[in-house]
Amino acid sequence: MIVDVVIVGGGLAGSLAAWRLRERRPELQVRLLEAGATLGGNHTWSLHATDVAPAALAWLAPLVEVQWPRHAVAFPGHRRVIDHPYLTVTSRRLHQVVSRALGERVSYDCAVATVSRTDVRLADGERIEARVVIDARGAAPVEVPLGWQTFLGQEIVCRQPHGVEMPILMDATVPQVGGFKFVYVLPFTTDRLLVEDTAYADEPGVAVDQARANIAAYAATRGWAVDAVVREEQGSLPIPLGGRIDAFWPGDVPRVGVRAGLFHPTTGYSLPDAVTSADLLARVNPFTADRVYSEMRQFATTRWQAGGFYRMLNRLLFRAAAPADRARVLEQFYRRAPALIARFYAGRLTTLDRLRLLSGRPPVPLGQAFAHLRE
Repeated sequence: MIVDVVIVGGGLAGSLAAWRLRERRPELQVRLLEAGATLGGNHTWSLHATDVAPAALAWLAPLVEVQWPRHAVAFPGHRRVIDHPYLTVTSRRLHQVVSRALGERVSYDCAVATVSRTDVRLADGERIEARVVIDARGAAPVEVPLGWQTFLGQEIVCRQPHGVEMPILMDATVPQVGGFKFVYVLPFTTDRLLVEDTAYADEPGVAVDQARANIAAYAATRGWAVDAVVREEQGSLPIPLGGRIDAFWPGDVPRVGVRAGLFHPTTGYSLPDAVTSADLLARVNPFTADRVYSEMRQFATTRWQAGGFYRMLNRLLFRAAAPADRARVLEQFYRRAPALIARFYAGRLTTLDRLRLLSGRPPVPLGQAFAHLRE
């Protein structure tokens, strides 16, 4: 039997694509292959409410664990609350909703050996034929220069209410050791928090023991009596400093997610692009391998081209600024107008926004800044 579409990888992008196709294109036979026991793995994804279209927020709503009307940032010389809604999707909620919607169309513990344009071969020898195969298996090695946002997060339960009323997207008042360091905090309930020890670092990977100690120290300074650590996640998000989108698109198999180069160029966050990709896929007609490949590659190319200014800023952050000075770069950014900050995260900077971001004396050596601007 040949199915209409096989999506390889039940992470964020693959799950959203399969779910959206099931909802919007019920005439298509969709099959989702996941290597693990659940969809989404062990992750938390977030976005600002203006990162995607209002209609997309509406269909994403069942996956949202918590939404807050505002968020905060903190730096040694600047603290601020921004009245800008922020939402979080958890892998637990993703699995609950998408697995229920797809039912037997999902195959778990599915080790994939090879992926081609029209078939998938599993490690046990099974061959699955499809009119369209979409590769959504997460990050793959690419030949582009990268920095990294690395993190280890712990979901903790406090003995008493923690008193945090809104997300803290960056608390950079912590010691700046080995790169730009900050703590990211999401208050899920009055006694439950996700606390991430995060760095903008030159190399991927997390020093797990040190990160755990940093979280414990941060909790102690905030006066949180930790009753239990109920979950832990870690990762390294790519921050491109240059390169071409072609590096993400070898071969002729359509891709979605980080594997396709679809993530925010300065944060590495992939939820907004995964949402937009799922909507785009559901509109492709006719739904053929050629058409899907063309549409998804064009979408990734357009996004990559729009990210050129961001990659230039990334070079200023990672190459022109010394690791200990990177916090000053972000502190200067967070002194800008809230509307500009929102457009930055949504990838919709105006020409005036770009001029404003480059105006004034940068908190990096001017000679190095100009060299990397020319690059």
